[in-house]
Amino acid sequence: MKIDELRDKANRLPLLPGVYIMKDARGEVIYVGKAKALKNRVTSYFRGEHLPKVAAMVSHVDNFDVIVVKTEFEALVLENSLIKRYKPRYNILLKDDKGYPFIRLDAKSEYPRFSLANHTAKDSAQYFGPFGGRSQTKDIIDTVCKALHLPTCSRRFPRDIDKARPCLNYHMGSCAGWCRSSGPGAEEYRSAIAQAELVLSGRTKELTDELTRQMEAAAEDLKFEIAADLRDRIRAIESLGNRQKVIYAVYADTDVVGFYRGAKSCMAVLHYVNGNLADKDFELMDEPLESDGEAVSTLVRQYYSARGAWPKFIYLPDCAVQEDLEALAELFSKDSGKKVRVEVPQRGDRRRLLETAMTNAREEAERASTQQQKQLKTLEWLGRTLNLPGPPERIEAFDISNLGSDGIVAAMTVFVHGRPLKCDYRKFRIRGLTEPDDYESMRQAVSRRFQRAIDGDEKFSELPDLLLIDGGAAHASAAEGVLRELGLSIPTFGMVKDDRHRTRALETPEGREIGISGNPAVFAFVGTIQEETHRCAIEYQRSLRNEKLHSGLDDIPNVGDKRRNELLRAFGSVKAIKAAEYEQLCAVVPKNAARAVFDHFHPANEEEKT
Repeated sequence: MKIDELRDKANRLPLLPGVYIMKDARGEVIYVGKAKALKNRVTSYFRGEHLPKVAAMVSHVDNFDVIVVKTEFEALVLENSLIKRYKPRYNILLKDDKGYPFIRLDAKSEYPRFSLANHTAKDSAQYFGPFGGRSQTKDIIDTVCKALHLPTCSRRFPRDIDKARPCLNYHMGSCAGWCRSSGPGAEEYRSAIAQAELVLSGRTKELTDELTRQMEAAAEDLKFEIAADLRDRIRAIESLGNRQKVIYAVYADTDVVGFYRGAKSCMAVLHYVNGNLADKDFELMDEPLESDGEAVSTLVRQYYSARGAWPKFIYLPDCAVQEDLEALAELFSKDSGKKVRVEVPQRGDRRRLLETAMTNAREEAERASTQQQKQLKTLEWLGRTLNLPGPPERIEAFDISNLGSDGIVAAMTVFVHGRPLKCDYRKFRIRGLTEPDDYESMRQAVSRRFQRAIDGDEKFSELPDLLLIDGGAAHASAAEGVLRELGLSIPTFGMVKDDRHRTRALETPEGREIGISGNPAVFAFVGTIQEETHRCAIEYQRSLRNEKLHSGLDDIPNVGDKRRNELLRAFGSVKAIKAAEYEQLCAVVPKNAARAVFDHFHPANEEEKT
């Protein structure tokens, strides 16, 4: 539709609350918004001047749909659901890979264990968190268990008691040796678990006070070994509380949200437990299309939906849309199953907390902006060094890896605005070659990538501003020749390495070397691209090799992962296993497995079984 048609359609909308869905010429959803009065809000997009980002969105609108609802709360919930579903390019979106895992405790078990869980569930288990990431959460589990001498091994109790000797953790003093019948029993285990629960609930002081009383009582009774053990435990627990308080309760008392808009915008969330700052979380983004208030509303909805835990109080900045406060409180209370209050503090201590959150948001945004400016400057320098028309916003790099004629692969990495865009990385299996040929392999990989773009494949539609090829002028020339045949003109250069396999320079397809060592930023950036591309190619080639190695043994009865790995470790390859005699196989695996392997590769010998 033309802009006049869109305006006429908008003028016919009702003055009712609802959600509007903007679509481009292909029918894809590019923006979702909510409105108190649909007619007023949607018509505003098709009249007057707009900020550049809004204007860019409107220029791509070919049509729109609306969904009328009864209340603003329903509009808020529906908007949140549609943004999750469509992930429109112009909506403000949090990172998909940001995880907020929990620590789970199955309290019904006789010897319960802590484990990592992505979400809480309505079961009998206890959940602690959420925490900042999976590695951090695993580290917390290990640290708490070692501090309280709880097991971190794979043994299960009481099943494995006295089944084997205690592991190294017991001998190092980080486990009480629960696997020994002569060691502490289920009652002591439950006591240690209860202490761990206090730590994970942020009640460290309560636990250390109780242990201190026990230590003093043991000392008075002249039980000095017990007192010394309690003293060491108290020190270990206190050290947990000093690790920047990364452990906090499942329901924090208060979260304070700060927001800053700039070249880089940021939402910072400060988590307070019992009046003390326990942790900070923040999300960086490009300048949002929405107003500050709408951006805050959208961000906090996405944030708590992903996080899966809600505090008692959430304080938002002054820019927050007043009409949204009640709806957000209702939404969060419904999702959490407890009352959550959403407010904009005006004075006193709560106001000072908000000012701290705003300062944190500004600092994170400005720090990120400075880093982004450095990256843009590096791209400007690279563009000038290579005599490009401008800074290369999108760079694609290719590398070849091979292990004989059967294992030739290519990897393509993508850097956008100086940063890797891993979702656009591509891998290629090279076909039809009877022997390794790096130049032909490069021609095939580049041809397949850009032919897909010409054929209209959306995954390959965006073309690079610069093409970097691992290798010298001959490799770059092979790639450029393919581009020329396809009617494309993309600046192409080879990445040349020195004797130590480090990036030394760039080369044109004609063989002219362009030194980059004089500019450390450009030198490091090109080196990073080359290393990342080489890494991807090597990893892909290895994964295919391992797949091939394993596939030759996968269908043999009595040969599972353990036996397969033992055979590969002993013989080195499937080919060597196939050539081995039955007696040689018996020296590595049990006779029934050896017979199964031998018969699999020598079917004619099945009648000669002994």
